[in-house]
Amino acid sequence: MTGMFITVEGGEGAGKSTNIAAAKAWFESRGYQVTLTREPGGTPLSEQIRSLVLAEHSETVAPITELLLMFASRSQHLAEVIQPALERGDVVICDRFTDATYAYQGYGRGMSKSDIAVLEQLVQGDLRPDLTIVFDIDPKVGMQRAGARGSLDRIEKEQYAFFERVRTGYLELAASAPQRYQVIDAEQSIENVELQLTRALSTFLDR
Repeated sequence: MTGMFITVEGGEGAGKSTNIAAAKAWFESRGYQVTLTREPGGTPLSEQIRSLVLAEHSETVAPITELLLMFASRSQHLAEVIQPALERGDVVICDRFTDATYAYQGYGRGMSKSDIAVLEQLVQGDLRPDLTIVFDIDPKVGMQRAGARGSLDRIEKEQYAFFERVRTGYLELAASAPQRYQVIDAEQSIENVELQLTRALSTFLDR
């Protein structure tokens, strides 16, 4: 059996967590077994790497260090969680995946997209998401939401221009492969966002 690999992307404060729970319920109501996971993280070792990535440090974290940590976490995550779940036939819903690396480390940090692609192929082989849902939001609105929910991590403390570049990255990625991506307006009401989400999932299953 081969499952379905769905990734959920978006900037800070886009409401991914709420909508991931809605997507899980939607699939389970149709009889699917669902595995929820996240990046960076998803396994004990990968969660330790997540803590390293997001924590404040007395030294400046070099962009290449951040990039390599992301893929180190991803490699373990794939081996321990994602690939076994797909082999069981599960629907895997992952809160961020490699598109986030292109958006944050590529567009945001200015890292070479060709270097990211080399690491992507090395770590993932031919595995790519079947569907990527991008929750699009104005970074100013998103950061207001993120700030309201608690203290910010190292990446969330970046300047507004950084998050503008991240948003541009997500939208350019989505435009480059419309057959894989669904972009959702995350600034609408919770009800309207969930309606957009269920339409995207229905369209995906009806292919």
